[in-house]
Amino acid sequence: MSKKTLVIGASENVQRYSNMAIRKLKQFEHEVKAFGLRKGEVDGVVIDTDLLSYENIDMVTLYLSPKNQEAYYDYILGLKPKRVIFNPGTENPEFYETLKNNGIDFEEACTLVLLNTKQY
Repeated sequence: MSKKTLVIGASENVQRYSNMAIRKLKQFEHEVKAFGLRKGEVDGVVIDTDLLSYENIDMVTLYLSPKNQEAYYDYILGLKPKRVIFNPGTENPEFYETLKNNGIDFEEACTLVLLNTKQY
């Protein structure tokens, strides 16, 4: 089943894990939206630089350091995703508590591993 996913911290740089995740999500036929600081495109997915009000986001997968996540707390909460994935290096216990208090599941995991092991 396809899960509509927002990648936050998206990059056109093919060596970045966010880029790899976008391509892998597409390969597994998930609908992908992307937000980054620079406009671009990855495998047909436009990287938005504006915080858009996406509807029905199932997953948010983060590629931002905890310090850089703070500016997006309210935005992510407003999307009401079913789950937020904290990829390696993005772990943020402060935000976990906020997500938990808002009924949003979260997981410390690697999106690429979850996809490859069919746990996504």
